[in-house]
Amino acid sequence: MEVSRRSFLKASGAGLGGLFLLGTKGEEAVMARSLKVRPLKKQIGEYFTICPYDGTGCGFIVASENGNVTNVEGDPEHPINKGGGCSKGQSIRQHAADNPRRLSKVLYRAPGASEWEEKSWDWTIDKIARNIKKTRDESFTATDDQGRTVNRAEALASLGGSAINNEECYLLSKMARSMGIVYLEHHARL
Repeated sequence: MEVSRRSFLKASGAGLGGLFLLGTKGEEAVMARSLKVRPLKKQIGEYFTICPYDGTGCGFIVASENGNVTNVEGDPEHPINKGGGCSKGQSIRQHAADNPRRLSKVLYRAPGASEWEEKSWDWTIDKIARNIKKTRDESFTATDDQGRTVNRAEALASLGGSAINNEECYLLSKMARSMGIVYLEHHARL
């Protein structure tokens, strides 16, 4: 049987393509199986989770005992972070509601004071609003040097975060623009 160059290349291409398809199919099956039956390191309850902070999708292993988070570590088999994590992701444990060191009340230290004092949320929100209003009034510029209307407050800025959704980001930017804030930024660009 004589094989022409053309038929040899066709057969070789089909064979390599088939091997490639079988190889990827097998890899997916192995990955799916390994995620289901992969033994975890600790005897207490461990769960896989995705970091909620910046949309990168880093994977973490969260250990819990009696319903309390005891440890958070990067998932070494996660394809995105391969066991690592940024400071926000590694601090998930500190944000847990059962963390005894997490602040649960507002602490305020007056300018020049050396002691912290406990304040109510109503007092705190009112204080923040008054400080923003005072700064805006002191720094508001209605017109520039050439007489053009600018209506901006250059002493204020807004820094967004990824823990809020699109609707909240939209409202935050609308609020900032209504106050004349021109320095709008999001942490994902930093």
